[in-house]
Amino acid sequence: MPLSPDEVELFEHSRARLEAIAYRLLGSASDAEDAVQDTFLRWQGADREHVETPEAWLTKVLTNVCLNQLTSARARRETYVGTWLPEPVLAGDRMLGPLDTAEQRESVSMAVLTLLERLSPNERAVYVLREAFGYSHGEIAEILGITESNCQQTYRRAKQHVTAERARAAVDQATARKIVAEFLTAANNGEIQRLVELLTDDATSTADGGGKIPARSAPIVGALAVAKFLRGLFKPADVKRDLVGGSPALHVTTANGAPAVVVVIDDRVIGVMSVEVTPEGVTAIHNQVNPDKLVRATRQWSASEHEEPTFHVWDAG
Repeated sequence: MPLSPDEVELFEHSRARLEAIAYRLLGSASDAEDAVQDTFLRWQGADREHVETPEAWLTKVLTNVCLNQLTSARARRETYVGTWLPEPVLAGDRMLGPLDTAEQRESVSMAVLTLLERLSPNERAVYVLREAFGYSHGEIAEILGITESNCQQTYRRAKQHVTAERARAAVDQATARKIVAEFLTAANNGEIQRLVELLTDDATSTADGGGKIPARSAPIVGALAVAKFLRGLFKPADVKRDLVGGSPALHVTTANGAPAVVVVIDDRVIGVMSVEVTPEGVTAIHNQVNPDKLVRATRQWSASEHEEPTFHVWDAG
């Protein structure tokens, strides 16, 4: 039966929430869009007269669509070229969902989205629905088809795993952005010692090129090793300019609710560097340069206003 205008409106009213759930579950904005579209098609084909609570029905269907995607995604990622990192989402994108609490902001950070890859699909679903969206254990149990006690146990396991890996405290946004700007300047100027001072001893740098853009396949670990890598990355070279088509502009902004550097050429986002800043210093850098994972970021960037870049890189050979 065709959807009535009210039924279409009901779905569209839920779309932003569904996208935010799907993004946290999948770590991919494009996959999240597909999951929401699949949910819409199922809503269209459902016996809607017998759906007592449409929002709960939609959440259940979406979650199960995402669980199926997670299972197939894990198989695909076994053959993924290099390191897999989540798709970054820039500030202002509705796919980020609610960011009012520390838990909500944390749940969409690049660090936590990466950690969630280590959880089972059910653990990931329970954690996201409980931590970011405040669903009760009873509601989540109904969505996943498990008992409430099993849901509670699953949540405890997931929470303990994420908390153990995320023991460091964060700093406020203004301070973090100031540190990131200083960090960029030191990298661009080749100030190795200053970079080491800004990094924690166990700092890491990871990059996702998806086999399409050159990127280190293994994480770089340690302040000095990361500092030297960054200096090499920022050092001008004709081959780098030829690869991306010019001298990129670097903008210090936010992505996934945390400080980030958006690398742009002619309104095309060619990289997003997400930076984890703690009171001890910069502890992790996630470099997303896979063009397939920057399509949405480019679309959003070109459609929005933004400040002048901090500087351009690779201006001189």
